This record gives sequence, C-alpha cells and structure tokens, in this order.
Amino acid sequence: MTALATENFREELLSRRYEPNVAPVNELCDALQATKAGTSVPYVDPMHDVDECRIISLYSNIGTADSSGFITAGDDEAATRMLGIQWKLGLRPEFVMPWNVHPWYVPGEANGKFTPDQISAGLKPLLKFLALVPRASVIVAHGTEANRLANLLLKTEVPMIWRRGLKTYKVRSLSGRAFAGTPVRQEEYLAEMHTAYADAMARTGLAKAS
Repeated sequence: MTALATENFREELLSRRYEPNVAPVNELCDALQATKAGTSVPYVDPMHDVDECRIISLYSNIGTADSSGFITAGDDEAATRMLGIQWKLGLRPEFVMPWNVHPWYVPGEANGKFTPDQISAGLKPLLKFLALVPRASVIVAHGTEANRLANLLLKTEVPMIWRRGLKTYKVRSLSGRAFAGTPVRQEEYLAEMHTAYADAMARTGLAKAS
C-alpha cells in the first residue's frame, strides 16, 4: 500500500507540472529535452513558484535521475539534509528553486564526472532558467561542477547578471564523496550550508524562523 500511495503521489505531482506557478520552467525542461534526443530532463516540483523564487539551489547532478521525474538534491540522504536546512531556517519552497548543472540525463546510465564541455553546455540553459525567475538574485552552488558553472555564469556579460546583483555561494554537494567524513565533519558541512542559505535569505529580504 505504501508503494502504491507513493506512486500515486508522484503521478499527481507530474500531472501538476504545468500549473501556472511552475509551467514556464517545466516547459523549458521539455524544450531542453527536445534538443538532445535520447535524454531526459527532470522537472521542477509544483511546490515551487517562478514569481516568488529568490534563491536558486544549483546541484551538481552526478548520478542517476530520480524516479520521481523531478530535480532532487541527490539521493535520499541528500534530500533529507536539504529539507532539514530549509526547515530550520523556515525557508519555504516557493522562495527557493532547484536546477541542475547539466540538465540532461541519459536513461539507464549514471552521469559520471562531467567534462568541461558538459559543464559549459549547462550555461545557456541556466541563463534561460534565470530569465524565468525574475526575483532570484542568489545562487547556492552545491559541489564542484556547480561551483564551476557559477564561475562561468559570473564571467558572462549578460546584463541580467549585474542588474540583479547576482551573488553566488559555493558549498559542498549534499551526498557522495564530497560529504564523506566523520559525523563531526558532516555537521560542519551542514553548518556551512546553513550559513550560506541564511545569508541568502537575509540578502533577499526573507525572514529566518525564530
């Protein structure tokens, strides 16, 4: 029954992917997938909102696409860590939105370490994505690939970047080798992410949970 309920919930979310609050971004996902035959591009969950979004969580999407069909922070542990940070800060989902460094997955294959060309290929999609979330002015880049793409973004001469005063925070990925270490070290990693998101909220005028 639990598996059936989970599957029904996923189907419900997928059926809502073109609701007005996320339709522009998910239509971009469809367009990106159409540019590369044989790939899939995961969607943004309908709990997010293109008009309210202030902060982008940019993930180094190494691994396999999540079976939900939506962008995630990584495996189950990564998703739990991300939710924990957001819950402690009171960062509601409409104010933050996920995006992947390299939007495309090849079904049945795990994404290996990205080449420089693959990271560069994610720049134009990221710019198109940013154009759809006009109030977003902060990117929290999770992991090496996300950090590299953030650097490429800041080197562009697109007026949108300086008009918004776009700021990037560079933190670790939420799982995998980047998150390896003792429990004490992992708590330090989480504390660094907590600080980055807290600063991002303050910069964008969002109040933290008291």
